[in-house]
Amino acid sequence: MKLATKKEIEEIKRRLLEHYPDSKTELRYRNLYELLVAVILSAQCTDKRVNMITPKLFEKYPDIPSLANADLDEVKELVKSCSFYNNKAKNLIKMAQMVMEDYNGEIPLDEKELVKLPGVGRKTAHVVLIEYTKANLMAVDTHVFRVSHRLGLSDAKTVEETEKDLVEKFQTDLDRIHQAMVLFGRYICTAKNPKCDTECFLTDLCKSRENFKPK
Repeated sequence: MKLATKKEIEEIKRRLLEHYPDSKTELRYRNLYELLVAVILSAQCTDKRVNMITPKLFEKYPDIPSLANADLDEVKELVKSCSFYNNKAKNLIKMAQMVMEDYNGEIPLDEKELVKLPGVGRKTAHVVLIEYTKANLMAVDTHVFRVSHRLGLSDAKTVEETEKDLVEKFQTDLDRIHQAMVLFGRYICTAKNPKCDTECFLTDLCKSRENFKPK
């Protein structure tokens, strides 16, 4: 597959930022606690599904202290329509307990500290920091991975290497580009039947319609 030229990369960036000027996550949250919980739940689960789960979860456990003391079976019941709900329920409680014990009840806004929390990997930490602090970071989910490869921004086989390619090529406005690529991949450059001929504003820069998946 042919990779995008420097000129094409600049044009992709310009169009993405122009098309999605105020892009942000579709997860619903009111504070850092709710954002972190929602992002943890969203791993291999749609934002739409998470937004159906969280209102009752936050009503029952509105903050870190209440979640730290939560009953595991009750949390499982509240998140059971989410993929991998058993593990996610355990991680949510352990995460809250660790925040109480190691961070005085305050969720750390530092990547190295965030990834120490149960259920929080690099991608989750980056999504939280991008959304909450507008950090100049890139997070690669299934949509970003697919879009990156179709546009010839990366030919890397893994999420980690793809992230490195995107950071190197775009350098600035990474938070906005991440959000734009998520929305573009979710609604236009979809895995099946991408809207190439009807809605895509990057058709002339596309290198492939193949659905790439990370190894």
